Amino acid sequence: MPTFVLVLIVTFVTIGSQLILKRGVGDVVSVLKTDGPFAFVLSAATSPVVIAALALQGMGYVVWWFVLTQERLSVAFAISGSFFYLTMAAVSWYFYDEKLNMPQWIGLTLITAGVLMVTLFKDT
Repeated sequence: MPTFVLVLIVTFVTIGSQLILKRGVGDVVSVLKTDGPFAFVLSAATSPVVIAALALQGMGYVVWWFVLTQERLSVAFAISGSFFYLTMAAVSWYFYDEKLNMPQWIGLTLITAGVLMVTLFKDT
């Protein structure tokens, strides 16, 4: 399978797991406020939603192994990071109404341009 496709899979799995994880810890945040950090961690660690997020992240990690067999780490990580940042900004806006300001969007654009340069000029 092409590296690009594998990186996309890892990115979407990571984003999915982060969205699920945000929901899972949001469900037990009251424990943090009332019983403290240790009880919160215990509640989160035993939450089926958090466990599902971790399982999904684990599957992405396995796919990442295949990425690393096909591409240099510096290039693979740059590509994944760029996809991740842009896509996470969009889905966070869509699902959680989180907005980025103009300087933040410019920063993401610069990151993406840098990754494009790393990817296009990797063989030189």
